[in-house]
Amino acid sequence: MKALFPLVLCLVLVFACTFVLIKSTGLLTIEQIRLWLDAAQYANPLHVVAMVVTLLFADLFIAIPTLTITLLSGYFLGPLFGALSAILGLSLAGIGGYAISYRFGDKLLKLLLKDAAKRKEATDTFVRHGAIVILLARAMPILPEVSACLAGISKMHFGKFLLLWLCSAVPYAVIGAYAGALSSLDNPKPAILAAAGITTALWLGWLGANHYLIGRDKVKG
Repeated sequence: MKALFPLVLCLVLVFACTFVLIKSTGLLTIEQIRLWLDAAQYANPLHVVAMVVTLLFADLFIAIPTLTITLLSGYFLGPLFGALSAILGLSLAGIGGYAISYRFGDKLLKLLLKDAAKRKEATDTFVRHGAIVILLARAMPILPEVSACLAGISKMHFGKFLLLWLCSAVPYAVIGAYAGALSSLDNPKPAILAAAGITTALWLGWLGANHYLIGRDKVKG
């Protein structure tokens, strides 16, 4: 895992910088997004779909609160179209991160890890544990984008990556959109419960995965 750490840290810092930039400048706030979606809804529901997809795809480049966008997509579009829009946006972000990193990730890897053996160790480490990382990445901000980039850098088979990404994104989008559809400004409880439930379930998944991996390593040792 030590060989993988510099790469993960570099990617986290890059995405974290965009988050700090957006927060400090106030260029994009939740209230602004809600007002945009509200205005788009009255113009044409398809505009809301396009905006949700665009915002979730943009999360690959600037830090976007994906769960909030997913909840709002359900609120404005209903559970079905809200979920479909969120799934499309999340999928495009994942595929984009994978494709860019697959094409250009070697340069970053060589820059951070000069030793060829360490580069191989880093990619092999993600190949072994990457499935768990992708499936549970939505437990915290930034990690989903980092996991998509790591999948591309390590040359994970695209079909495997896409399946894992969808296994993570689809339930996330469906639950979030459904909770958003049930919520209102006067009754935000479904959205709050969904956010808390998703985060708790994913963190419990991380704890279980960590316990399993530690136990497996002890058996091998």
